[in-house]
Amino acid sequence: MRCYSNWRWHLDEVFVKINGERHNLWRAVDHEGEVLESCVTKHRDRTAALKSLKKAMKRYGQPEVVTTEKLRSYGAAMKVIGNSDRQETGRWRNNRAENSHLPFRRRERTMHRFRRMRSLQKFVSVHASVFNHFNQDRSLSQRDHFKMNRTAALAEWRGLCGE
Repeated sequence: MRCYSNWRWHLDEVFVKINGERHNLWRAVDHEGEVLESCVTKHRDRTAALKSLKKAMKRYGQPEVVTTEKLRSYGAAMKVIGNSDRQETGRWRNNRAENSHLPFRRRERTMHRFRRMRSLQKFVSVHASVFNHFNQDRSLSQRDHFKMNRTAALAEWRGLCGE
């Protein structure tokens, strides 16, 4: 629907419980709020951050700026890739990624949590594609353009679902 964004990425991780155990959901979000990649790991270290970063870069290329929290595993992963000069950290800079967790948490509550790591990964990938498909920035466009884009997205979705 939209071209790939290599301008600014926001990386963030969130804790998710699966059968009472804590897992980490790593997410890469672009500057428009679209979820680029998501990865589920058991650990919160350099290898996990490197895994999620490589996964996103393999699909979307290298970003110009990567905004992260001050978690040290991000810095270590960026040094391994050679991207440490493009990393930005700071207070409130990563709000784009933090706000992208809200629809995910809402859906997670209605599903009554997750039972397996595989089902979480599958849910996250489907949720991201559906969210990105219908995510129209209402505040950035006029009403008639917004309605036209929304009906086009809905028609395309119905065509994909076979309705």
